[in-house]
Amino acid sequence: MEIIERGAAGSARVAVVGGLHGDEPAGERIVRRLADLLPDPDETAGEGIVRLIIANEPALEAGVRYTDTDLNRAFPGDTDSDEYERALAPEIVAAVDDMDAVFAIHTSHSVPPPFAIYSELTDSVRRTVTAMPVDYVLDAGGLRSTTLDSVAPHSVSVEVGRQGSQQAVEFGLESTLAFLRAHGALDDEPPTFTPATVVEGIEEVPKGGGEPHVNYANFQEIPDGAVFASDAEYTHRVDEPGIVPVLASEHGYEEIFGLYGRITGTLEPPSGEVASE
Repeated sequence: MEIIERGAAGSARVAVVGGLHGDEPAGERIVRRLADLLPDPDETAGEGIVRLIIANEPALEAGVRYTDTDLNRAFPGDTDSDEYERALAPEIVAAVDDMDAVFAIHTSHSVPPPFAIYSELTDSVRRTVTAMPVDYVLDAGGLRSTTLDSVAPHSVSVEVGRQGSQQAVEFGLESTLAFLRAHGALDDEPPTFTPATVVEGIEEVPKGGGEPHVNYANFQEIPDGAVFASDAEYTHRVDEPGIVPVLASEHGYEEIFGLYGRITGTLEPPSGEVASE
């Protein structure tokens, strides 16, 4: 893990985490660009800090998702583990533990649009999500408890685009700058806020063998009775209205087609902030 400290315009302490998965290099590239863009701590009048973290350096160097075990399925981790990522996880948690807001960057093989993810809605999380240029946010509180956003307070993960694409890097940088403005760490321009549609994560959709087929795009409502996805082992037919897929992909994940979700409402900007039109 590499930590780069940069100065903040205000008093907030915020962290940006890239490279939790080594085959998602956009996060590291964004962190490096922020390190060049933001001033050193002694060059700012603000009392806050921007902590830039490149998480899984060995996996990034090898270009693989992980070396021993999936880091973003290993939190809070175990310092005594023989698995590299499981032993690394507590160090990352400690690095973001005292932060007012945490922003973790991801990419995937799933199709657009980009979206945010949180496990616990706090005032800080509301500020982060509604400041970002995304239309959807996944409430993952009922899913895994082994991801960074499920163990680190005030943390938001963001799927910034297709893995390996330049568009993901550019959108991720734009979103990260919006995050920094929202928390007062960057004062080059005022933050803007917009509502986001909340999708409650329900369950993972398992994948078996054979040729996989996905029939509906992310956040597109699946009609009652329609088949969302299938392969030689599974035919996933939806038997209730209002279900939408999240992280839907035929070849992005070995064991799942993605997630089922349900739209539950709208996340409004923080009190006192006017939503942009």
